[in-house]
Amino acid sequence: MLVPLFTSEIIAERVAVLGKEITETYQSESVPLTVVSILTGSIFFSVDLVRQIRLHVKMDAILAQSYVHHASSGEVLIKNKLKESPAGANILLLDDILDTGLTLKTIQSSLLEQGAASVKTCVLLDKELPPEKKMTHADWFAFRIPPKYVVGYGLDSDELYRNLPGIYELQDDDSGKPEDFVF
Repeated sequence: MLVPLFTSEIIAERVAVLGKEITETYQSESVPLTVVSILTGSIFFSVDLVRQIRLHVKMDAILAQSYVHHASSGEVLIKNKLKESPAGANILLLDDILDTGLTLKTIQSSLLEQGAASVKTCVLLDKELPPEKKMTHADWFAFRIPPKYVVGYGLDSDELYRNLPGIYELQDDDSGKPEDFVF
């Protein structure tokens, strides 16, 4: 069962605010901002956010996986490298959801080790967990949510539901099949 949390309109409003805040943070920098999206979950968020950033921006992506079905595997598998070296770049790392922070921290540390001048982070959703369960925090987030499993706007359940325009809590309905959803 899908329970609505955030409509596409609410998401768009919040993404516009984030774009303005990020623009203000980086506007005095002399080099273009490099936005690195962690795929696949952040794809919609990344596209919408970058269009709200009023600066020269380079875009790149890292394909990383740390979840198997609905649970963290405890390790991050990075499946590609950036097109350009991160050395000297101001990087904005985008992800869909900050749960324990394993993926974000692993990639952020790697980019800094490769010589990035700075690596700030922005996530669509920051899951409310006790501080001792989080390995890192995000510099920016769109929404804070309770520890529920969510789908839509790029977030998936076994690769389904990414294309939903809003964000929904996915509750088990014991049917064993994807729920029909009317757009």
